[in-house]
This record gives sequence, structure tokens and C-alpha cells, in this order.
Amino acid sequence: MAQQHPCVHPAVVPAPPAVYPPLPHGPVMNQEQLGGGRPNLWVGNDANTLLVVATLITTLTYQLGTNIPGGYWQDTRDGPNGHLAGDPIMRDLHRPRYWVFMAASWVGFASSMVMTLSLLVRMPVDSRNVRWSFAVAYSTLVLTFIVSQPRTHLSLNILVWVAVLAFLWFTISLRPERRAKIAQAICCGH
Repeated sequence: MAQQHPCVHPAVVPAPPAVYPPLPHGPVMNQEQLGGGRPNLWVGNDANTLLVVATLITTLTYQLGTNIPGGYWQDTRDGPNGHLAGDPIMRDLHRPRYWVFMAASWVGFASSMVMTLSLLVRMPVDSRNVRWSFAVAYSTLVLTFIVSQPRTHLSLNILVWVAVLAFLWFTISLRPERRAKIAQAICCGH
């Protein structure tokens, strides 16, 4: 039985697969050797991993913005408490909560897009721009979740969001060995 090989023109050389970021030529250098002045604080997170995370956060915030808790009115009703079919129920019944929810989903969407663009233009993973946009995007997911819960105090929801944002920023700004100790203390109780 003869093996069949694909017909390839002898002068055509297949291109090597694209790799992001490009593979280094010569000795591998860390951030300090490249003039960054400090070691990579977010070790273990390469740009490809963070691009996937940013894309997932973008998708989640998009879905949150289009699927508002409580849904949409199915009918049109005239009068002082009237509404139009397709209007968000949350906007009509819980206006302040609706606006915080929408602001959080827009901020989360925008900051995840900033993170994506920053990584695509090859901004360093440990840059303040990438870390800050991650912390804001991730923490707004928490805010949209707790704001969508009924019968919670809106001011308490915002305080929880600020605490989560501060915790994320503090955690991703630590050196890797300290970050591991904190994670171990929180998760394992040691």
C-alpha cells in the first residue's frame, strides 16, 4: 500500500507557526536586564494567559450588560407607572441599583478592552496599565453580581466593591513569594 503525501510545490517553504510573544533570540533576559528596573511582579502570567482572561471578562461583562437582572417588560402599559415593551424592569423598579449595575458593566467592559489592547500592543504584563485594568475589570464583575441581588444596601455593595478592588490591587502588586504566603494563609488557614 503506497503512502499518499500532499502535493506541495518544491519551491514553497511552509511558514513556521506564529508564536506570541516572539521567541527570544540569544540569551533570555528578565525585566531588570531589559531596563525595567524591577523584576516581573506578576510572574507566571504570560500575555497569552492574560489575553484569554481579558477576553472572558469582556464576554461576561457584555452578557451582563445585555441580560439585565429581572429581564424586560413584555407589554406596553400607559399611565404614571407605565412602561414600554422591551424596557428593563430593573430600571423602572430599582432605578439607583440599575444605574450602578449599568455603570459597573460598562466600566468592566471598557477596562477589559483596555487590558486586551494593552497586551496586544505588547505592553509588559507587569505594567501598571495591565494590572490596573485587570483589577478594575475583575472587581466590577463582583459589583454587578452583588448589585443584582435583591434587598441589599447599595452603599454596602459599593463598599464591598472598593474592598475587592483594593484587595486585588494589593495582591497583584506583591512579590510572588509574598503572594503565595497570603494565598496559603487565606485558603489553608496557616
